[in-house]
Amino acid sequence: MKFTDGFWQLRPGVTALHAQEAYDITETTDTPDGPGLVITAPTMVIAKRGDILNRPVLTTTLSSPAEGVIRVRIAHHTGARWHGGFTLPGGGGSAASVSVSEEGGVLDAGALVARISPGAPWDLSFEVDGRRVTGSGHRAQGYIQLADRAQVDQGIVSNARQGGTAPSASVFVHEQLDLAVGEHIYGLGERFGPLVKNGQTVEIWNADGGTSSEQAYKNVPFHLSDRGYGVLVNDPGHVSYEIGSEAVERVQFSVSGEVLEYFVIAGPTPKDVLGRYTALTGRPPVVPAWSYGLWLSTSFTTDYDEQTVNSFIDEMAARELPVSVFHFDCFWMRELNWCDFEWDPRVFPDPEGMLGRLHEKDLRVCVWINPYIAQRSSLFREAADQGFLVRRADGSVWQWDLWQAGMGLVDFTNPDATAWYQAHLRRLIDQGVDCFKTDFGERIPTDVVWSDGADPERMHNLYTELYNRAVFEVLTDARGEGDAVLFARSATAGGQSMPVHWGGDSTSTFASMAETLRGGLSLALSGFAFWSHDIGGFEGTPDAAVFKRWTAFGLLGSHSRFHGSSSYRVPWAFDEEAVEVTRRFTHLKMQLMPYLYQQGLDAAATGVPLMRPMVLEFPEDPATTHLDRQYMLGSDLLVAPVFSADGVVDFYLPAGEWTSLLSGETVTGGSWRRETHGFDSLPLYVRPGTALPWGARVDSPEYDYHDGLRLRVFSGGTGTTSVTVTNPEGRTVTYDVDLEEITG
Repeated sequence: MKFTDGFWQLRPGVTALHAQEAYDITETTDTPDGPGLVITAPTMVIAKRGDILNRPVLTTTLSSPAEGVIRVRIAHHTGARWHGGFTLPGGGGSAASVSVSEEGGVLDAGALVARISPGAPWDLSFEVDGRRVTGSGHRAQGYIQLADRAQVDQGIVSNARQGGTAPSASVFVHEQLDLAVGEHIYGLGERFGPLVKNGQTVEIWNADGGTSSEQAYKNVPFHLSDRGYGVLVNDPGHVSYEIGSEAVERVQFSVSGEVLEYFVIAGPTPKDVLGRYTALTGRPPVVPAWSYGLWLSTSFTTDYDEQTVNSFIDEMAARELPVSVFHFDCFWMRELNWCDFEWDPRVFPDPEGMLGRLHEKDLRVCVWINPYIAQRSSLFREAADQGFLVRRADGSVWQWDLWQAGMGLVDFTNPDATAWYQAHLRRLIDQGVDCFKTDFGERIPTDVVWSDGADPERMHNLYTELYNRAVFEVLTDARGEGDAVLFARSATAGGQSMPVHWGGDSTSTFASMAETLRGGLSLALSGFAFWSHDIGGFEGTPDAAVFKRWTAFGLLGSHSRFHGSSSYRVPWAFDEEAVEVTRRFTHLKMQLMPYLYQQGLDAAATGVPLMRPMVLEFPEDPATTHLDRQYMLGSDLLVAPVFSADGVVDFYLPAGEWTSLLSGETVTGGSWRRETHGFDSLPLYVRPGTALPWGARVDSPEYDYHDGLRLRVFSGGTGTTSVTVTNPEGRTVTYDVDLEEITG
């Protein structure tokens, strides 16, 4: 949100107070993390004693919740009620040291040091390896007051918040951190615009806006800089960013209220930043090997019954197209009853028997759910009477007709409501359901009262965490750690600890395929290790070319699903070549499982995502800065999806000797390359000197990877390397490989 009118002036209706000097700096132990510094910053330079009168101050507190992480809290009135931030499982405090001298104050958190200079102008510096990576300078910390909303509504005066979609507010705190020359900013959730966020205004406010808008299902107030640091704004409510888009030399973030808290997280590499960030906010668990296989869906509004389901599954098997998970979308329940968690008896009269028969075909079963209870559902009155639905201030149940007629919203801040919801899911698991697609979680009202008294603005984004956590707990309890997996749409900071997430409602076009990839890469740079999307797009029906190109792309990711809105997405519905493309790339993914599964284990241990933007894997190469049409699948495979029917694709290969996994051709990198590919191919290159573990089966993602394992050694390396392979049963073997023995 913009407050200024150019460099000198403020926008109409805006009053601003800024930290002008570090008037005094004191040590303290009264922080959430132990030792810290407290800085009092008057909003004018104190030149004489009388200047302290009628003069507001901003109080900044520095502390360290973990090694390499510094917490910054800016408060106007320190006694104001603060709603609290995110749950931080890795924030137990660090062994930071503090000191104050005539030269100012220093907080040393190991890999990151904060240094506050005394006096004017205000200058708070953050240093990695002795180098200033960013800082808060003159007029960076601000307390903002907007004109009275009633005057705005009457047209008497305008203010900076007018016309926005997030809740209105009258006071804000903002911070501005320096942008260096040539610095680039990434992250902020699953955003479908340009990967580099410089020049953008970004609103952290979960919304069901599809993939072709500035809105996002997964808003994460965390940005990563290629200068060697990251920043998490510790606020689950609306956070407004101006990334070099208001003050072009700075990243500004603002929140409503009297307090702003953020964390600066050290690098020096992007992987180091993500490692520390996910250690603080939560690492993803290990996801089961079966979840890496192909998920086949009924699609959304199609007609289907058990016979339809079996026809799909049997035809896939007859065509040697391995399916791991069958997904039942909304209409497994009766229309207008979502959610009552009851199979529609008109089309599924024997759900237990049907699920058992699907299991006999070595399939897992996923069913669609959401956190809404339609008023026609048999559960609506029960939930309303017991206080399990969110209410308005007058005590009535909050309802609306968007999505489901008269639907209410489960109040997951009420432990009894959570237990009630979970009991229905446990009943489905007892029937034979293996996992859940947790749809929605973004359309959360703010004109309501929550059971635990939570701030409605903050609950808008945070609701998805409570919703997905409730479901994930059920799966973990029932299936055990390492075998629980969601298919979730909404998220915020910390959501990476409940995988997997998918990209939401794309259209069935090449342009939407490209924006979907941008969203996944942006989410990866926001700490999410696992990600999927609707192969072929969701809205509309793709033509055969789009479907085939998207199939190759979709099967070269961590998780892969055929799903759509109003049409079936079985490959023979498009043409016979689509069947061949699906067979080629499903088989390829099964053979890559020893590699992919190990990369997933590494992601759970380190927080580094399985699907990686090029800048994450090659931060030292400036050519990778803006690349958003290609990615690394794990550490060693480069994928450049084809976004056209004619098969022409431009992509960049970093320096070294790369080998096409599909053709065996060896190419020297360090430059751009143009290739033309048929539908059964795409640029898929192996990193120089890679020893790639290669599985022996093409029919399932879940097998003993050591049985028949090959290590394919590719050119471009010297000496020896070690390759670790872990099978789904947990048996780990490390192989020492001579890179001079090139087999390809």
